[in-house]
Order: sequence, then C-alpha cells, then structure tokens
Amino acid sequence: MSPSKHQPDGAWPANDDMRPAGPGKGRITFWVITTLLSLMILIVGGTYLYIWNGLRPTSSGDAVQVELKKGTSPFTFAETLEEQGIIRNAFLFKYYLRYKHEGPKFMAGVYEMKPGMDKQAIIAKLNAGEVVKAETIKFTIPEGLTVEQIADKLSEAGFGDKTSFIAAADKVQTWPDTEASTHIPTDNKLRHRLEGYLFPETYELPKDTKQDAIIDRLLQELDRKLDTLPENWEDALEQNGVGFHQMLTIASLVEREVVVDEERPIVAGIIYNRIKKGMPLQIDATVQYLLDKQKERLMESDLQVDSPYNTYKIKGLPPGPIASPSIKSIEAALFPKQTDYYYYVTKKDGSHEHLFAETLKQHNQNIAKSNQTAKQ
Repeated sequence: MSPSKHQPDGAWPANDDMRPAGPGKGRITFWVITTLLSLMILIVGGTYLYIWNGLRPTSSGDAVQVELKKGTSPFTFAETLEEQGIIRNAFLFKYYLRYKHEGPKFMAGVYEMKPGMDKQAIIAKLNAGEVVKAETIKFTIPEGLTVEQIADKLSEAGFGDKTSFIAAADKVQTWPDTEASTHIPTDNKLRHRLEGYLFPETYELPKDTKQDAIIDRLLQELDRKLDTLPENWEDALEQNGVGFHQMLTIASLVEREVVVDEERPIVAGIIYNRIKKGMPLQIDATVQYLLDKQKERLMESDLQVDSPYNTYKIKGLPPGPIASPSIKSIEAALFPKQTDYYYYVTKKDGSHEHLFAETLKQHNQNIAKSNQTAKQ
C-alpha cells in the first residue's frame, strides 16, 4: 500500500464542493432579492398611484348637463361621465362602483355635473335623483273654451301649432290613463271628438311635452275633478235619465249660458224640463259654437243653419259638448234644481243674472223687463 501524500495541517480537501460560498455569490443573492422587492414595491406603488390618480376629481370647470337614459347601465354611464370630463377614468370608476355596491339605485334623468366633483358626491347625486328641473311652461285654460280655443292657447304658450293639436284631439284612439274619455261615442256627428273633456285649469308642463301627452294630462284632470264629487254622482245620471256624455253636454250648455254660480242648477233644470217635454232647447250658445267668430247678437239667418248642433232646429241635445265645463256646471248638470221653469232670459243691466219663467207669456214679459233695464 503506497503511502498517501501528506497534507498540511488545517488544509481543506481538494474537493471544491466543500468550500464556503465566496463573497461574490452572496452579493448576487442579496441584489436579486433586493431587486425583486423593489420591483414589487414599484408595481404596488404604481398600481396605487394609477388607481388614486384615476379616481381623484378632475380639474374644475364649467357645469355640464349629462343624461342618464332609462335602461342605461351605470357602467355605460361611467363612459359618458369620462367623455364629459366629470371623471378621469371610466374603467376604474366602474370597478369602484362594483366594489362599493353602487349603481343599481341610480335614477334616470338629466343631471347637472361639474368637473372637479368628488366621486362620492357624484354617486350621491345619482342615488338621490337630483335631476335638473325641466324648463316648464305655465298656462291657463279658462272655463267654457272650445277645443279650437284651447288649441290657440297652447299654440300661444309654445306647445306646437293649432292644426296639429286639433288633429290629435280629433283622432279616434283610446286614452288608457283616463276613465271619463271612455264615454266618448264613436259618432261622426261630433265636431271635435274631445270637446268638453279637456278640463279647464291652470297647468304647468315641461316645455318639450308632446301634444298627445298634453291631451292625456287634460283628460286626467277631468277624472281628478270628478273624484271630488259626492259619491252618489253616478247614481244621479240614472235618476236624470242621461249617460255621462249627455250629462257633460248639458254641463257645457250651462257653462256657456250662465255666469252666476247660483243660477247654474236652475238653468240645468230648465234644460231637463224642455227635453222631457219634447221642446227644442233654443240655446244661442249651440249656434255660436258653429260660427267661426262669436257674435254679440245672432241674426235670424244664423238660427237657420242646418246642423245637429243647432238647437233651434233639432229637439233634444246636440251630439256632444260645445265647450269645456267647470266643475260647478258639471255639478249643476248632475244635481239640477227642480222647478217649473221652461224659459230664461239674460238681464241687460250688467249683472249677468237671468229672469226665469214658467210660460211663454211670462217669458215675453221678462224680455220686455230686461230691455227696460238695459245699461245705456
């Protein structure tokens, strides 16, 4: 056995795997770890900075109007907000809404938003439905106006032209939001289909309201006013022997003939009395309804016009109302005063009151009396 080479005391074996790691390799490991940590910090910090910057308010600016249309998702609306400069980043805002469980309660409408608003202020505004109040037009329809006169009023107020409104009012269609309008007959004798059904009142509607919507609103008002009547008002129709449409026609005659409220039930009673007796109503207002312009005094030739509305030539009621009656006239038509009167004549003393008579002889005497007290 050959003697082995003698190695000095304390010397390491020649095998390299048994040597400790040199200072160079430790340094590499340290720098790798440091670099990875730095990259992670940069990524996290950069991501935070990106999110923070994307969700912070935009620079302040002039307010703009933004519309959230019905059926539009909050996430789609976020893109509109970014386009309008209200938010910086729609992508981040969407995820913020999802994280906060916001969006489902947003209300449709037009909002006034201002660049520079905080995201929470934007969300709160949309949840509260703080929409921009639409520009409105206030207008009044006095009692006793016809469909054509109402069309003039609406045209003057800025709601389209007269001709198109009349066409909409005359169109045969149903108005599902109203009850009273279901009583309108499909009668080609009607001069205007909705005559008498458009309730006289003061209204305030958005400037861009379409004419069909205006008509619907006026029809709904009639329903609302009917709800203020005594509960037995529909029983009164049967007691008087008329339907709703006929009652409204009588109310319109009362409206055009009477100014003093206390006299309305008396005149309504006279109309019923004449109908029951088979007498022509001979109401000037029905002839005036046929004229292009109202006359202060009707001529004999006017009374000869051939029309189902001319109550000098027909017996009974005209085909429909001749104007929009007030609730007072409707009450009078429902609850007429029972008298033996068949005639009335307007006093010419300026009081707008009437003289009533049971006979033609008394009526002629009242005419003479009225002429004697005429204002000079």
